[in-house]
Amino acid sequence: MAQIGFIGLGNMGGPMVANLIAAGHSVSAFDISPDAVARAVESGATPADNAAAAANGVEVVITMLPAGTHVRSVMTEDDAVMDVLGKGALVIDCSTIDVPTARDMIAEAEKRGLEMIDAPVSGGVGGAGAGTLTFMCGGTASAFGRAEPVLQAMGKNIFHAGDAGAGQSAKVCNNLMLAIQMIAVSEGFGLAEKLGLNAQKLFDISSTATAQCWAMTSYCPVPGPVPTSPANNDYAAGFTVAMMLKDLKLSQEVASITGANTPLGAHATELYDAYATAGHEGLDFSAIIRHITSR
Repeated sequence: MAQIGFIGLGNMGGPMVANLIAAGHSVSAFDISPDAVARAVESGATPADNAAAAANGVEVVITMLPAGTHVRSVMTEDDAVMDVLGKGALVIDCSTIDVPTARDMIAEAEKRGLEMIDAPVSGGVGGAGAGTLTFMCGGTASAFGRAEPVLQAMGKNIFHAGDAGAGQSAKVCNNLMLAIQMIAVSEGFGLAEKLGLNAQKLFDISSTATAQCWAMTSYCPVPGPVPTSPANNDYAAGFTVAMMLKDLKLSQEVASITGANTPLGAHATELYDAYATAGHEGLDFSAIIRHITSR
């Protein structure tokens, strides 16, 4: 079992820490929120006064932070976690950030004699709690091989996507497709309502026909057909509108850099941006159906 420093104990990081501890790992935990640290302590973690303290003397550091600027700050600037790690330590960044920063941080780690992977996740808060997250990992085969046993305590599907930044690349492509699919499903159910077609009937048919997708069968944006979907809980978030908008903006940034053509992605970004700007950024991303059907 590993000695782990975990930095970032939000809706995702907190449950991930609990699963690491349940698997027998020792975890030193830090977050800027004292309440988040307190919850981690209740799960069995040791509190740390700051990020560097959480990383001091550990074999593995895991970060789950909002954006690339936070990862860079924690790793090499304000907190300088990489300065306190011993040679050969492993860094696993589970944040969803921009590809260039992910590559820069892995290159910096290698200069310092550390190993690092970018390992963003899919599966939302439910997956974090259940330990069924999907990890999309970028980095060397050696770093991935060391990280995989640790990730198995928190996830069900763990993939080595390729070299540095490949995990972030996979995540941004995945969520680009997911956002477009959710909008498409929302449009379909909105049209069905106008036509007088029962939502359950459409679900029964389309979930077994060519329109079948995860956004419909596991996360249907209308109440009823999938009892566990946020639509049945007034769109309380598993994965917020704000988080989806963040990922869509990342997709458009890299599309611009690479010259990729993503017209539906661009329009999805506009729709989620408008919905967030209207004050709904805290709702689950499937609530986009409200924006679409109210027009």
